[in-house]
Amino acid sequence: MSAQRAVSGAALIVLVAAAVAFPVIFSSPVVTNYAVYALIFVAVVSAWNVFSGFSGYISLGHAVFFGSGAYAVGIAAKDWHITGTGVFALLPLAAAVGAVIAVPFGLIALRVRRHTFIVITIAIFFIFQLMAYNLNSFTGGTIGMSAPFLPWSPTTFNDRFYYITLACAAGAVVMAVLIRRSRFGLQLRAIRDDEDRARGLGVRTMRVKMTALVLSAAVAGLVGGVWFLYLTQVLPNTGFDPLFDLALVLMAFLGGLGTISGPIIGALIIEPGQLYLTIKYTNGYASEILLGALFLLIVLFMPRGLVPTFGEWVRRARTRGRPVVPPPASQRAAPPSGLRSEEPATSDEGRRGLKAARRRAGRAT
Repeated sequence: MSAQRAVSGAALIVLVAAAVAFPVIFSSPVVTNYAVYALIFVAVVSAWNVFSGFSGYISLGHAVFFGSGAYAVGIAAKDWHITGTGVFALLPLAAAVGAVIAVPFGLIALRVRRHTFIVITIAIFFIFQLMAYNLNSFTGGTIGMSAPFLPWSPTTFNDRFYYITLACAAGAVVMAVLIRRSRFGLQLRAIRDDEDRARGLGVRTMRVKMTALVLSAAVAGLVGGVWFLYLTQVLPNTGFDPLFDLALVLMAFLGGLGTISGPIIGALIIEPGQLYLTIKYTNGYASEILLGALFLLIVLFMPRGLVPTFGEWVRRARTRGRPVVPPPASQRAAPPSGLRSEEPATSDEGRRGLKAARRRAGRAT
């Protein structure tokens, strides 16, 4: 175990060093532009995964928080006459706006589950998009809003934003790791596996889901503000883009929903690929068509994603050729009859969350 930790630590150090040195090695503005957009999606999809991947509630409305953060920075900079690099002080406001919007969002949407939840998130998304189109005095309508001018040299503009987005992505990933390893993360996965059973064992499901949604929305709002300053403009169809949410879902499913590294891998593959296809082909819908086809292939042939599937292949390769040791006779007993035999199976992580909730409920009684 210590050797494995040493290898993991060394790999992490190499990865961090490569990420920091990336603009120095690849100095082309085109390449750094790809990297900036990829890191933006790494941050947002990691935050999205904290809520949707851990809890099982697939959200198609995170563009609401992303676009609201972008508009919050633009409106505040315009009304408060903030220019230059001072606009970066507005990024906490973007995060706060995303978190505040998540409260009524969650109170409405989290009362239902599964397909109904997805439909409600889509409906809320289109409400915000229509508001951005029609509230001209605040959002600028179809004209949109322009970001304040940043007094940076064009040769270093992309490099500076690369490190800003790298910090955002690193913060989002660290948050996801800490949540996954905490009791809060176990509660989220218990909700994903069996919400009714988790509630019966003492998990305050509504509070847990709402907390995860607020944290996820805050990161999405902050990154939306960074994206606005980098792109220098936000429009209703770009700030509140339905393809944005579909891209998040595809990235998470491609890499592995509910894992830490899966959404990161998905973002690093899909976003640069989508940008390349958009630039390569004059047909603006070519990348969307290919993304849709890719999503269908993933659902049909690799529904668990790259990371879980690859991990399963590695385990099979390691155990190939080893003798199979039968379990003890006590473990081969038939399952109990009645309703207990029909309970849905849960994952190991979800089972640990349910056990923790059971112990907590026992102490309360």
